[in-house]
Amino acid sequence: MLPALVVVLVLGSIALAAYAQRSVQGSVARYRAIPARSGMSGREVAEYLLRSAQLDEVSVERSSGGELSDHYDPRTRVLRLSEQVYDGRDLAAIGIAAHEAGHALQHAAGYWPLNLRSMSVPIARLGGLVGLPLALIGLGMRSIPLTGLGLGLFATIVLFQLITLPVELDASRRAVASLRGTGLLETEEEEMGVRSVLSSAAMTYLAAAATSIAGLAQILLRVFARRI
Repeated sequence: MLPALVVVLVLGSIALAAYAQRSVQGSVARYRAIPARSGMSGREVAEYLLRSAQLDEVSVERSSGGELSDHYDPRTRVLRLSEQVYDGRDLAAIGIAAHEAGHALQHAAGYWPLNLRSMSVPIARLGGLVGLPLALIGLGMRSIPLTGLGLGLFATIVLFQLITLPVELDASRRAVASLRGTGLLETEEEEMGVRSVLSSAAMTYLAAAATSIAGLAQILLRVFARRI
C-alpha cells in the first residue's frame, strides 16, 4: 500500500510540474502578445501601484537575472523586474509587475506568512543542501538519529513550499485588486488575461510543494522499509 502511494505521489508531482511549466509558459507567451490599454510598462505599473499605496521607500530596479527572475526583496525593500517585465507594455508584464508590488504591499501591511517565509529561507536552504544526503547516509549507517536529522532538515523545504503557496496567492489577489482599484485594468478581458498569467504562475508553486512532499515520502518509505 505504502509503495503504491509513494509511486502515485512521485508520478503525480512530475506530471503536475510538467503541466505547470507548460501552463505558465503558454499563458505568458499568449498575453505578452496583447498590449495593455494603459500603455504603461511593467516598471511604470509597479511604481504607480507603490506610490498609490504610499510606499515611496520601495524602489523598482531591473533584475540581473533572466526571464521570470522577478522578485521583491523585503530586506532592501527593492522590487526587481526581469527585462521583459521591466520594459514590457503587455498584459503579462503588468500582471507580473503588479504581483511583485503585491509582495511589497504584504510587507507594509505586516502580512505574517510573508514574514514567516522570509525567516524560514536560511533553514530551508540548509535543508535543501544537506537534508537528503544526511538522511541517505543515516540510512546506510542504520543510524536513526542521523536519519532523523536529515529528514527534519529536508522537511523544512516542504514547510517552506507550503508557506510560499498562500503568500503567492495573496500577492496575486492584491495585484488584481490594486490594478482594478487604480483603473489600470480597463476591460474585463484585460483582467481575465492578468488572472490567467498569475493563476498559471501559482501552479508552479503548487507543483514545487507536491514535488517536495513526494521526495519526503520516498525517504520516509525507505526508513519504514529498513525498520521492517
